[in-house]
Amino acid sequence: MARLILFNKPYGVLCQFTDRGTEGSTRPTLSAFIDTPDVYPAGRLDLDSEGLLLLTDDGRLQSRIADPKFKTAKTYLAQLEGEVSDDALAALRSGVRLKDGVTRPAEAKRIPAPDLWPRNPPIRFRKNVPDSWIRLTIREGRNRQVRRMTAAVGHPTLRLVRWSIGDWTLDGIAPGEWRSRDV
Repeated sequence: MARLILFNKPYGVLCQFTDRGTEGSTRPTLSAFIDTPDVYPAGRLDLDSEGLLLLTDDGRLQSRIADPKFKTAKTYLAQLEGEVSDDALAALRSGVRLKDGVTRPAEAKRIPAPDLWPRNPPIRFRKNVPDSWIRLTIREGRNRQVRRMTAAVGHPTLRLVRWSIGDWTLDGIAPGEWRSRDV
């Protein structure tokens, strides 16, 4: 039986067990939170993104989760700069042209601000610039894709939280905490 870990990755944590960055770097890694041997991330989240990261000890499961050919749905809650327009949502739903090609159509919906944990450091508040939240579901995994998509439609991402991958969600998992299950 394969082991699967659902981890709520905090902002600023690298999605690897060691920091191969600059010498003397002290960025936190997965090893500061997960002490289970022989599990590896199935996909990644950027340093400045938060939320669900799946880890497993099964190579086939890892590939099925991370490989874009399986089109596993990944849902994000994104705080965007500005009031997101219907045109911007329509563009996200039809596919956005990026430097590496047009994205697959996404599910995009304006949502009220979700009840999330505070981010550390907090998002910079700008009195004269409104923000808004969307729920965005994609079925591919290009580098920094959600951030590039929202910027392409005129609304840079301020905060990005991956809420779910397939049927697995963050529900009930606090930042820096994890749950294990057999699959």
